[in-house]
Amino acid sequence: MASTTHKHHDSGYKELFSYPEFVRQLIEGFAPAEIAQLMDFTTLKQHNGHYITPMFEEKIEDVVWSVEVTWEGVTQEVFLYLLLEFQSAVDRTMPIRLMHYVACFYSELLKQKVITPSQGLPPIFPVVLYNGTECWAAKTDIFEMITPEPPSFLQVYQPHLRYFLIDEGRYTEEQLGLVQTPLSGVFSVENAGASWETLQQAVDRIVTIIQAAPNKERIDKVITRWIKRHLQRLGADINLEQLESLVEDKAMLAENLENLVKKERLQGRQEGRQEGRLEEAREVVRTQLTFKFGEVPEWVEAKLANANHDQLKVWMRDVLFANGLEEMFKH
Repeated sequence: MASTTHKHHDSGYKELFSYPEFVRQLIEGFAPAEIAQLMDFTTLKQHNGHYITPMFEEKIEDVVWSVEVTWEGVTQEVFLYLLLEFQSAVDRTMPIRLMHYVACFYSELLKQKVITPSQGLPPIFPVVLYNGTECWAAKTDIFEMITPEPPSFLQVYQPHLRYFLIDEGRYTEEQLGLVQTPLSGVFSVENAGASWETLQQAVDRIVTIIQAAPNKERIDKVITRWIKRHLQRLGADINLEQLESLVEDKAMLAENLENLVKKERLQGRQEGRQEGRLEEAREVVRTQLTFKFGEVPEWVEAKLANANHDQLKVWMRDVLFANGLEEMFKH
């Protein structure tokens, strides 16, 4: 499994997938079942390395995993390649990027003499893990990018490389709840976004999962480090230095999150009251306009919707002297 570092790379995820437990949880919980069932996860082996891609002179730091797969009585080694894609917008060139990365990865295996040309190339299972809010729209096979579709006698000569997409944001909380692993808890925390109330519920779930894990002390340390990074990114007003264990310090974390939830609710009520006052002012202006000029057109409604309270107060006065809508809204 290889994770590619770029400007949007999340180092917290890179650490997660440097542990075999999380590699297994990703494949068993979110990859096709027919693939996961073939893998002997006790044979997971990590391969470290880095290289420069010749096309873009881009440094790719790898966390590479291999695992034994038994198919029709034959056991062989498969490399798992994970690309962490944490950009806010979907990169529609993903199939091209991935083909380039895989080619460079094969070249590196040859360079390090892990394989030889006469032995042939080992199979790779490419996975793209995406956590953006925008719906994934990139093609999943580079062949699908070739347009117009080539005639049948040319199709055999076109490149093919398909990757498996794991799009965190497309999983509902009910779906994640069916996968009771620390990694599914991480996905829940990610999907909570900046809502402290939803985040509090997600953290409660992940603590429960950790407490039931067979190697909970190790998992607790890893997830705690990830949570601290995540809360820092969200700008949480919490003393994170005191957070050493999600399990041991759950009461302290719960209290801090509850305080953030209270602030969030208070802010929501304040914003609600402010919006209520704005709507009242809009209705006053709308009534005045209707009484004087008749039905309010859509372009005026748009101006009312975007106006602040001070502007609405000005219009309340202007409507008394205006001879028409165009005159009143000329600025």
